[in-house]
Amino acid sequence: MKKVTGLLALLSLLVLPSTMPPPAAGALVHDPILFVHGWNSNSTTWTTMIGRFQADGWASNELYNWQYNYKQSNATTAAEIATKVDEILAATGATKVDIVTHSMGGLSSRYYSKNLGGSAKIDEWVSLGGPNHGTDTANFCFDTSCKEMRIGSTFLTNLNATDETPGTPNYRTWWSPCDTIINPDSSVSLTGAVNTQTACISHGDLHEDATVYGQVRDFVA
Repeated sequence: MKKVTGLLALLSLLVLPSTMPPPAAGALVHDPILFVHGWNSNSTTWTTMIGRFQADGWASNELYNWQYNYKQSNATTAAEIATKVDEILAATGATKVDIVTHSMGGLSSRYYSKNLGGSAKIDEWVSLGGPNHGTDTANFCFDTSCKEMRIGSTFLTNLNATDETPGTPNYRTWWSPCDTIINPDSSVSLTGAVNTQTACISHGDLHEDATVYGQVRDFVA
């Protein structure tokens, strides 16, 4: 009788494979990434980088290539980012996203972080060649968004007031000494961010360069 009781006690401690809960379908390994392109551009900006993320193990439900009307105010785009982020979090069950931006995409996403509650929903934030303090090339285009990129614009003055990297996200920028679109080069760097100089590459190559990609990947990973 003692042997039978002991055997039953031992069996009660075992978890049979058939009773173990299955892993969640589509479970995330990484934070979802929202990619935000710049002025006069579209979602094809990210084709190379997204392919590299996929090759390095990011799943399709972790990569969100998104397109918006680049002529509208960056504040309007920020509101659309807020909606998109909430959609991603609801669809994936994640609690935060990473945001990777090129050029003007850094302005709307930073506006979202600072003014629309985004800082609580962003883990890592990336700016590749962002006109964070303006660029003189914006003097020659006249869309609302472009005028907001002018050095000393009201939009940038307000965006950079008090705290350039608000909240708890980790902020990082990349800038190239050979970027002829963002002038001056120092415009990209943000107080409170890790600011990284690249090799001598063009503005458009910031999202194509393999070295920059590897650094971005390691940062968001």
